[in-house]
Amino acid sequence: MSRGARSYDESDVRIRPGKGSRPRTKNRPAHADAETAMVVSVDRGRWGCVLDDDPDRRIVTMRARELGRTPIVVGDRVGVVGDLSGRPDTLARIVRVQDRTTVLRRTADDTDPYERIVVGNADQLLIVTALADPPPRTGFVERALAAAYAGGLDPVLCLTKSDLAGPAEFAAHFADLDLPVIVAGRDDPLDDLWAVLDGKLTALIGHSGVGKSTLVNRLVPDADRATGVVSGVGKGRHTSTQSVALPLPDGRGWVVDTPGIRSFGLAHVTPGQIVDAFDDLRDAVENCPRGCTHLGPPADPECALDTLEGASARRAMAVRELLVSVGSTGAAEETPEEPTP
Repeated sequence: MSRGARSYDESDVRIRPGKGSRPRTKNRPAHADAETAMVVSVDRGRWGCVLDDDPDRRIVTMRARELGRTPIVVGDRVGVVGDLSGRPDTLARIVRVQDRTTVLRRTADDTDPYERIVVGNADQLLIVTALADPPPRTGFVERALAAAYAGGLDPVLCLTKSDLAGPAEFAAHFADLDLPVIVAGRDDPLDDLWAVLDGKLTALIGHSGVGKSTLVNRLVPDADRATGVVSGVGKGRHTSTQSVALPLPDGRGWVVDTPGIRSFGLAHVTPGQIVDAFDDLRDAVENCPRGCTHLGPPADPECALDTLEGASARRAMAVRELLVSVGSTGAAEETPEEPTP
């Protein structure tokens, strides 16, 4: 050993504990005391929720660590724990997300495989379209119909600005799809619309300028104030790029305003999902050959939809037109972003 060199023994060796020395478990807390709530807003890692047993109380929540990156969207049914008082500067945790009964999805365009969930658990989709200024576009309605059928929502067509044009011509495009049509211009009574919304969670979509904001304000007189309450979720910011759920007066249901959807891609939608939305067509296509796209000749010369008669046959042809229209565009239809209120 050289002069001045240090000698070592086993007491100088530091042993790093192995991974197995740390007690770990995959057992997660059951959170049996979690209360059920509905998500009404999303903003930068915070979710605004209302409790089932007290829907007038808004609470601000974060996602529990054990949920990882589980997506949570407006309309989701969740289990929450922690401070549920709703007082300023309090924060609860979302510890559970229930399976969704319906899902309204979109993609950035028709080739984008990434699905963006817009609303969860909505009963129906209210497609708001102006009869003039801007002129109505069948393409947007067809895309919205396809997304609703694929996601399990019941679509309803709501026509505004009826003082500028009549509804008959435009509504006729969708007559064979058995699509409910409601006229809700600025001066029209809303009795028919209320009958459709009553007791439901309804998602609203529409181009900028079609009168959707006017309609929401008629349905929810304090919509501007309510939007600020439920969308800020404690961070003092309202964003027009997120959906916001608003309660209808007298507990008559909820409407989910979905501003800022710039495109409505349908990369996630298959022909079978659209056909399955109609009982008579779903039964018929069970007799189609494997790989049938239900588009009929020449692509599918043995499609069982061609054997239908009467109203079912007309509906089948209408669905085929819908399949062609949403499948041949090659890119999502653009929807201008609405201004922040």
